[in-house]
Amino acid sequence: MSGPELVLILRYRKAVTYGHHVLLAALEEHPTTTTYEVVFAETAAATVEAIRAANGAPKVLVLWSFYSPDAAALADELATIKEQSPGAIHVAGGVHATAEPVRTLDAGWDIAAVGEGESTLLTLVDQAGDPSGIQGLVYRDDTGRLIKTGKAHREPLGTYRAFPLTYKRMNPIEITRGCVYACRFCQTPFMFSAKFRHRSVENVRWHVDRMREIGKRDVRFITPTSLSYGADDEEPDLDAVEKLLASCKEGIGPEGRVFFGSFPSEIRPEHMSVQALALVKKYCANDNLIVGAQSGSERVLEAAKRGHDVESVRRAVRLGIAAGFRINVDMIFGMPGEDPADAEASLKLATELAGLGARIHSHVFMPLPGTPWRDAAPGDVDPETIKAVSRLAQQGALYGHWEKQRRHAQQLAAAAAESPRPGKSRTLLPIRPQGQAGGVTA
Repeated sequence: MSGPELVLILRYRKAVTYGHHVLLAALEEHPTTTTYEVVFAETAAATVEAIRAANGAPKVLVLWSFYSPDAAALADELATIKEQSPGAIHVAGGVHATAEPVRTLDAGWDIAAVGEGESTLLTLVDQAGDPSGIQGLVYRDDTGRLIKTGKAHREPLGTYRAFPLTYKRMNPIEITRGCVYACRFCQTPFMFSAKFRHRSVENVRWHVDRMREIGKRDVRFITPTSLSYGADDEEPDLDAVEKLLASCKEGIGPEGRVFFGSFPSEIRPEHMSVQALALVKKYCANDNLIVGAQSGSERVLEAAKRGHDVESVRRAVRLGIAAGFRINVDMIFGMPGEDPADAEASLKLATELAGLGARIHSHVFMPLPGTPWRDAAPGDVDPETIKAVSRLAQQGALYGHWEKQRRHAQQLAAAAAESPRPGKSRTLLPIRPQGQAGGVTA
């Protein structure tokens, strides 16, 4: 019996398993005349061995998915893999490859998948690994000429499953893709568009039923903003949220649990309400909620296009704690144009919220590719702020990997400086003259 025409090797990393799962979910329902095999490679060494083992196949594709902060380290890994086991075609997908496709090729990958990858992979499989004419790819042909075919097709969410059944690799169910808020530091709206696409309640329930059948008991969701489920704009649709949660609670059964508004999703502060919290209490098992505050400075929030003010954050935390939840508050230090007064305002808010019982999840601003702030300076934190943040951490009121993010921010800024895009970074805050209170400049 002859071997497969195509071998798909997944460079399977814990941080990005969902990206691979959605591709496999689309593939398992897709009829194709191409014979193929899927291999999971959880380490660089396993990837090398998988390429060698597939040496007899006409075409071998190694599929990578990664975030921008990991790009440099994975480029080094890629170089080692290609040196030890040449012959495979390495395809990069995800937010970084979408934002920086040419730089992704320059870093060593052979093909960059731009945009949502489901339909792109299906066509690539149909063509037995030949990228010619496939929408959503950037690559160089045999002559070295750069080929760009535009972004991939965007399908209604629900066209493809949220996870594959064949491999029994479950993950949180993506209920919303895209985001209307388009915060200046976030890659999500600029990859998936600044609008919401929701998976229907019926489609979500189908996934929950399958989870229960194989013994899974916890249901979690992937969404940029939990209480936006079912909404077309910035106003929450709590009826849609209740239908979703009630169906999931029923589907997972009395021994199962539903988690909503906790990792890996969050709640926008202005969406927090007594009614919304009552729904989470009624249907969900989580005792904590994540609130995206990002800054304690009004002018920084406005420049970042967050769409809420500081008082909304205070109100959200008070409401959540009053309802009996442990509140985790995301905050980003070192945003573009942030000055000592802004940093002090964030620290003051963090200390105030910690005093109410909240925990602060601290981040450092990273100039992520594909965002309007891609060319901004890397986030930095002055020594006094570091001391204050450290004190909160020692008290158990703050956690996060902000020191690691500082290093990533510097690497991303250096990479952006090598390929500047003038005019792309919008709404940066100017430095205020010392002693000037100032307002927001947009």
